[in-house]
Amino acid sequence: MKRQLIAAVGVAAMVVGLAACGSDGKKSDGDSKSTSASAADKYKGKTLKVWLMTGSAPKGWTDAVKGDFETAYPGSKVDFQIQEWDGIGPKVTAALSEGSVDVLEIGNTQTAGYAASGGLLDITKDKAALGGDGWAANQNEAAVLEGKQYAAPWWVSNRVVAYNKDLWAKAGLTAAPKTLDELYADLDKLKTTEGVVDPIYLPGQEWYTYFGLLTGEGGKIAKKDGDKWVGGLSSPEAQKAFETYKKLQGYSATGPKDKDEATPQQKDVFAKGNVGAMIGLGWELPAEKDMAKDKIGFFPLPGKTADKPSGVFLGGSNLAVAAQSKNTDMAKDFLKVALNDKNEGLVAAAGNIPNKAALNSQITGDFAKAAQTAAAVGGITPNTPNWASVEDKPNPIKDFLTAALQGGDYAATAKKYDDEIAKRLNQKQ
Repeated sequence: MKRQLIAAVGVAAMVVGLAACGSDGKKSDGDSKSTSASAADKYKGKTLKVWLMTGSAPKGWTDAVKGDFETAYPGSKVDFQIQEWDGIGPKVTAALSEGSVDVLEIGNTQTAGYAASGGLLDITKDKAALGGDGWAANQNEAAVLEGKQYAAPWWVSNRVVAYNKDLWAKAGLTAAPKTLDELYADLDKLKTTEGVVDPIYLPGQEWYTYFGLLTGEGGKIAKKDGDKWVGGLSSPEAQKAFETYKKLQGYSATGPKDKDEATPQQKDVFAKGNVGAMIGLGWELPAEKDMAKDKIGFFPLPGKTADKPSGVFLGGSNLAVAAQSKNTDMAKDFLKVALNDKNEGLVAAAGNIPNKAALNSQITGDFAKAAQTAAAVGGITPNTPNWASVEDKPNPIKDFLTAALQGGDYAATAKKYDDEIAKRLNQKQ
């Protein structure tokens, strides 16, 4: 029988230590030391269970956070447990129901679902104390449901154009394009360069790229109309985004219109050395044994004008407190440490995009720097518990792209799949 999450009765009250005051209203040194010692010892003998997903935490981050927290609160212990992505949904549901985890990493597109089920603690009142006033608004959107804060943004990443330096040099291209028109001109040169099979590899169902283009046009894949969700593929913004997507996909002779970036794996296609470019995430690049890293360059997908790149889909993770945790105050103090500028800076230094634009100067790596340029104009999927049903097979956005690329009437095709998106988003839990 499927486990159901139990909604939290309320938010645990924050404990505020008040020091005794002297006749002049000021704390004595003795009172201050006593209060400080009391605060430091409040988690003595307690263990905080923290779930992180495999491959997420930057190298050294867990050691730094654990060390900082256990130093601040002597006698406490942070127990990091690394989980696999495969099959994580039921495992998280069970853990949240049982209260067997205190803090956990959740994909940003999954947060709304766990929040709606009552599994995550409402931390709205704690946002400022966690540094939330500086969080990037487009990242934090995924951590909020119906105006309440249920998680803290941790990091995001997004797709950029990865290009084969040797082929671009062979085509006489020496600088990254700053506009879409410049990119089209570069792809035209690559198209006539000996040894180039595809100027860019872009399969027809790479909906993340289309989503980014739609975001850049100011549109939404779906939005609320009153108390109902409606699909956004029929909007003028969606049609403009599709025209750009169609033109880019037209340069991909071998990119199947009815397959996504994983069928076949585009990194394997790119690694053959006869493809000018691909659009992907950092972990979607060829392994060093297949293609030397110094042969790959990066730039954000350009926009229509040089001052603004195309929009992107922001994928990443949030950190949340389990509503059934018996250590909610400890969990919130942990988040303060995990998300402070020092430790969030480690996230940036590892090549991810941190939750604060103020820390972007600490980002390292050519890929991450290219990604960061576009992150400011990125967006997330509709913040609804039902979003996962849209990505379930058959994904209507993928099918829409295939049908439209194969010459289907745009208006009729868009309406058909808008209706399917709305049907899935409006279904009752």
